[in-house]
Amino acid sequence: MLSQKWFMGEKEDLSDAFSIRRDVFVGEQNLPHDAEFTGDEDDCLHLVMYDDGVPVATGRILIGDGDFKIGRVATRKSHRGRGIATNIVQTLIGACHAMGGNRQYVHARVDAKNFYEKLGFVAFGEEVVRAGVPHIAMERFGSGGCGGGEHCGNCGRAQ
Repeated sequence: MLSQKWFMGEKEDLSDAFSIRRDVFVGEQNLPHDAEFTGDEDDCLHLVMYDDGVPVATGRILIGDGDFKIGRVATRKSHRGRGIATNIVQTLIGACHAMGGNRQYVHARVDAKNFYEKLGFVAFGEEVVRAGVPHIAMERFGSGGCGGGEHCGNCGRAQ
């Protein structure tokens, strides 16, 4: 059974979120440890999904100057293809909105661009390379999932 738990960076143990990120980003994707763990963890609100008590997915929100940056979304290989990452991002979007953030943004891996587009994010700016991986900035407005189909009217995009 899936469950979720929120963690405040400066106040709580982030070892479950870190273990997922270490396995996915450092282990599978070969990112350098210092590129993945940049020292801003205490300024973030972290979400961890559990399957029968085992941490399987994570994501976070970095809040700064009224901006809400969603990032570090990762799902263990054993739990991919079940919609868990979509659930994580939709939950993070809802939390951003609840905190007054109508605009959310990500610096997505280019190979994850379609995933974020299905959730209502639109690319802006130029591609940049971070830790040897091409990324694109993407943003969305509103609180709804905007996962395609009928236009929800919440995101501010033209219909």
